Amino acid sequence: MSRTVLAIDIGSTKICAIIAEIADDNSVAITGAGISKAQGLKKGSITNIELASKSIKTALNDAKRVSGSDVKTAIVSISGAYTKSLNSNGIVNIQNKEVSFKEIERVMHTSLYNANIPNEYDILHALPFNFKVDDQDFIEDPLGMNASRLEVETHIITTQKSNLNNLKKAVRGAGVEVENVVLNGYASSIATLNDDEKELGVAVIDMGGNTSNIIIHSGNSIRYNDFLGVGSNHVTSDLSMALHTPLNIADSVKLSYGSLLTPSNELIELPIIGDENTTHEVSLEVVHNVIFARVEETLMILAQFIENSGLKDQLGAGIVLTGGFSKMEGIRDLAVATFGSVPVRLARPIEMDGLFDNLRSAEYSSAIGLVMYSANSFTPYEIDVNKRVRHANETPVSHSNVDFSDEPEIPIAPSIEEKIETMVTLPSKKEKKSDEAGAFNKFWNWATQLF
Repeated sequence: MSRTVLAIDIGSTKICAIIAEIADDNSVAITGAGISKAQGLKKGSITNIELASKSIKTALNDAKRVSGSDVKTAIVSISGAYTKSLNSNGIVNIQNKEVSFKEIERVMHTSLYNANIPNEYDILHALPFNFKVDDQDFIEDPLGMNASRLEVETHIITTQKSNLNNLKKAVRGAGVEVENVVLNGYASSIATLNDDEKELGVAVIDMGGNTSNIIIHSGNSIRYNDFLGVGSNHVTSDLSMALHTPLNIADSVKLSYGSLLTPSNELIELPIIGDENTTHEVSLEVVHNVIFARVEETLMILAQFIENSGLKDQLGAGIVLTGGFSKMEGIRDLAVATFGSVPVRLARPIEMDGLFDNLRSAEYSSAIGLVMYSANSFTPYEIDVNKRVRHANETPVSHSNVDFSDEPEIPIAPSIEEKIETMVTLPSKKEKKSDEAGAFNKFWNWATQLF
């Protein structure tokens, strides 16, 4: 039984909706796609729900028309703009000395429980990067192993609740429920990286219209993510200011002559802002210098991010550039010079059935990654935005038994009772359990009186 999925990549300049069929063996065939200009978004975050809903609806209707299917739930990308990341760890004792999926679930929830997540933040992903069985480190998959203790180190990505809720509202306004939310840098990495690069350690930089997202993948999982509010539109506005020409003209200059290679000293005629009938001559050398300065500065800040991550020495496979901005001529050479003697690769999304020609381009990496995520192409284990532990070999049945269609609202944060329940069942010592249960019952009585 194949299932139909809808992926909506909400970028700062465009919205891309893709409908795909996923077969039982997790192979993907794309059946429809729609692209619209993003409105009501600034630097990847929603600033006007109504306008954003309209743009999402436009892309969605195009995709539905092409594929001929009506999908009611979607997997949606979220910008790294308001995310915060932290590392946490958890330990559980294993009673029957064999690690089952239940123990992996328990240890991952323990690492979440131990993490100090601020109240106004919600979890997007909890990604385990190191499982420890007894004293053995870096276990790829602890499932079925003999052990008396299981430990995990987790990279937790959180985002502001308001940011997540506004995103869901905008998508709901377009007539679709949000089934899952994925960080766009994570989605881009799924669509562009091969297994060797993940194993050796790699930084993926998705350079878009108004934003650049970076994630560092090392070993089993994402270890670092960050966000820079600069993209190719900043080149346009720089050109507009430097050449005293309207934004739309500056944009076409960027697209026609934008290159980081040796400039020519040819002259071009451009209209002047405020007096469109008068033109003035501009040397292509000036155009080149303006573009070069902005791109170099952007790459230097991104290089600083990598430096600050503390993981620079783990980038065996170097750096992968994707996103629309990465298509600028000569950017790879400049990146090699800026990042200093690490390999740099320009990446487009992985090939798949039915991939329309226009989706083969680097700016669709994040959208294609969302579709692949729906087909279980994620890290071996993770906790997703719905607080559910996912694993890469899960059967689609378990994926679809969560029926979102009848729920008016997807509960994100667990209620106090649920929290209490998980808090109570996590420790492995029985005495501690009853003490804690008593303490939480008191807390619960106090809380109910309070409200």
